[in-house]
Amino acid sequence: MGINRREFLKSAASLPLLAQAPAIVTSERARPSSAWGVASGDVEGGRAIVWSRTDRAARLVVEYSTTASFTNAQRVVGPAALESSDFTAQVDLAGLPAGQRIVYRARFQSLEDLSVWSEPLEGTFTTPPAAPRDVTLAWTADVVGQGWGINADDGGMRLFETMRKANADVFIHLGDSIYADQPLLAEVKLDDGKIWRNLVTPEKSKPAETLDEFRGNHRYNLLDDNVRRLNASLSQFAIWDDHEVRNNWYPTQIIPESDRGYHERSIALLAARAKRAFLDYTPLRLNPVEPERIYRSQRVGPDVEIFGFDMRSYRGANSPNRQATLTDDARILGASQVAWLKQRLKASDATWKVIAADLPIGLVVTDGPTDFEAVAQGEPGPPLGRELEIAELLKFIRDQKVLNVVFVTADVHYCAAHHYDPSRAAFTEFRPFWEFVAGPAHAGTFGPNQLDATFGPEVKFLGIPPGMKPNRPPSEGFQFFGTLKVDARTKSMTASLINLAGTTIFKIELPADRA
Repeated sequence: MGINRREFLKSAASLPLLAQAPAIVTSERARPSSAWGVASGDVEGGRAIVWSRTDRAARLVVEYSTTASFTNAQRVVGPAALESSDFTAQVDLAGLPAGQRIVYRARFQSLEDLSVWSEPLEGTFTTPPAAPRDVTLAWTADVVGQGWGINADDGGMRLFETMRKANADVFIHLGDSIYADQPLLAEVKLDDGKIWRNLVTPEKSKPAETLDEFRGNHRYNLLDDNVRRLNASLSQFAIWDDHEVRNNWYPTQIIPESDRGYHERSIALLAARAKRAFLDYTPLRLNPVEPERIYRSQRVGPDVEIFGFDMRSYRGANSPNRQATLTDDARILGASQVAWLKQRLKASDATWKVIAADLPIGLVVTDGPTDFEAVAQGEPGPPLGRELEIAELLKFIRDQKVLNVVFVTADVHYCAAHHYDPSRAAFTEFRPFWEFVAGPAHAGTFGPNQLDATFGPEVKFLGIPPGMKPNRPPSEGFQFFGTLKVDARTKSMTASLINLAGTTIFKIELPADRA
């Protein structure tokens, strides 16, 4: 018999030790550390990634069950966590039953003394159902940006605890999971004269350039209790954006000499190190053909499939974004990713197709005085530049009768709901759709951005007050996440935007199109 999340949380403290319990260790310093918690991700098809980190050479061992008592538990001996992976490791569980709450415990066995083990780490996730049942997704982005780090006086990264209480099945992390390019100061003076006090580590004291500095940015977030609790409570589907490397980066970029914060000028090299760190610290199943590929899809039962974009690795240079033809320098997704996405969308029989995009479609995001960072460039006419690739995709969705497509996105540091309609658009060869924007999770709040009329967007909701000063700290409460809940009986999707206090500030029910 399965258990629900509340039952699991009540019983977690009293869980028995792993089978073949290790010997008692008299010195805690002799144990491999379990300070960074556990996480799970890419749960699909009877499989799940379980991730953790320790502080020395040790082997990850995971035990899992469908009951809090760990009756008939399965035990998987995983890989060694070594220096080459910054002592991170993950296990790919297989043969999991559908539609079950899985509870798991992870421990590290010291490779220097096999009788010495870490303290147990407990977590839980839900496997996708084989038959229709209600499914809830949560999403947000933007963590430790604009100088706002872990402030114990303010309760740390509180949105993660608010989001945990939403009891979602899957958390979609839309990127900017770190701000590798933005160091922290120990103190920041707020507008009212009070002091925001950041926890600061060596890796958060300068822009990241080395592999260890990028990894250190990920380690920093795991110092927060709220983040670790969320990670242990549900599975993730994570993609990346720019600040995992550097603001507004593209693969061929060379950092100018005028930016004295960097000694390394090649973005290609920095991005390679950053991607290695991202893959080390994310519970993501590697693609056997392309081990560094981030874009992928995940089925969450009969009614939902998530399609995750990578809008960084294959883009052309940021530019005025007004190319008249779809050349490689005008792309933001890349031809291979678009071809994959078309094939997967056409093949999907899920009721709802959720496209997780790290950048919005219609919001104008600039990069300097003449160049643009996202898709839109503010010209309200026919598609130009990166809009050409999106127009191609939207036309394909219409022509192939791919129904019930919604976009969730972030990056702009506020929340909003946009409706796109060809009746308002310069480009008309698409079906109406919704784009829901959320974030930041723990960063400065900005906005709103200008909308580009090419695809006919209309703001249906804006979650920040008019005239808001930029870079509002997390303590002011303008931190946001969203949820999508699909009703198994009616097949409708309810989209909600939720603030730091846990108040739903926007909600809309979308009926499923069955035409």
